Amino acid sequence: MTTKSENHTDFSAEAIHVENLSKHFGANKAVDQLSLSVRPGEIFGIVGPDGAGKTTTMRLLTSIMEPTSGDAWVGGLHIVKDSEAVKEHIGYMSQKFGLYQDLTVLENLDFYADLYGVPSRARTEIYDRLLSFSNLTPFRKRMAGRLSGGMKQKLGLACALVHTPKILFLDEPTNGVDPLSRRDFWKILTRLLAQNVTIFVSTAYLDEAERCTRLAMLHQGKLLSVGTPSEIRQLMRGSLVEIRSSQPRDAVVLLKHAFPPDSVTIFGDRIHLATRNTDLAIQEAKGILDKARIEVNSTRLIPPTLEDVFVSMLAEHQEIRP
Repeated sequence: MTTKSENHTDFSAEAIHVENLSKHFGANKAVDQLSLSVRPGEIFGIVGPDGAGKTTTMRLLTSIMEPTSGDAWVGGLHIVKDSEAVKEHIGYMSQKFGLYQDLTVLENLDFYADLYGVPSRARTEIYDRLLSFSNLTPFRKRMAGRLSGGMKQKLGLACALVHTPKILFLDEPTNGVDPLSRRDFWKILTRLLAQNVTIFVSTAYLDEAERCTRLAMLHQGKLLSVGTPSEIRQLMRGSLVEIRSSQPRDAVVLLKHAFPPDSVTIFGDRIHLATRNTDLAIQEAKGILDKARIEVNSTRLIPPTLEDVFVSMLAEHQEIRP
């Protein structure tokens, strides 16, 4: 493994730089030859299903785990050679962030301030700013165990920011949180950009991914694509047909038998059908549903969502996999 920090390689123009990074657990390639770069002051998202390698990537870049091969630099520091310095200069919020349930909001902040060596004289101003920022000011004396799920996530974020890092790593920070709290959490992240904080976030929610500056799509440890949400939507092969039916669940079962299963997805009362021959697909779908006496209310072409694109990319990846 090379360590370019020894050669004083300058990555000042990049917050994160990754070259052919891999992590193997026996025969399992959790991260497989990952290469990407993140610019300062952007929200960079990594998305993918469970087992895609998102958490392993986070642990590698935060110097918690050493790679099997490859290199990465965070804030110009090598994740292996400069691992302790990396940990001091970043904020990291894992999926199960270590809040102490029997400590108050302020006591949790104190704990993390102690860990990061934040001077006592600076803490009052920092705490006031973070609590105001996260709308936790009225709850500063409440036990963490008595906070709602969304409030716990905000406190976890405040603890990760207590030492004023310029690069913040968030591993599925809104997983299991209600939609309103998810929206509030992302408002906070957007405001962090005004302070030129670089945010590297993983998420399983593709509606959240739309909020990122750029995205990396992972599957089984491999990078499928990198780009802005708009650029990734343009990777959709073929067209997307929306079918509305009064019996969508019955309809989707029939269509998955008639079309490649990965080309058919359901969203409430709507079915999305990815196809390269729009007219033929609509005609065939209507015929199948009509034969089953399932009413089709409407069909139309629609622009793809990130979820549609990701599903189509996974299907294509599985077709070409040896």
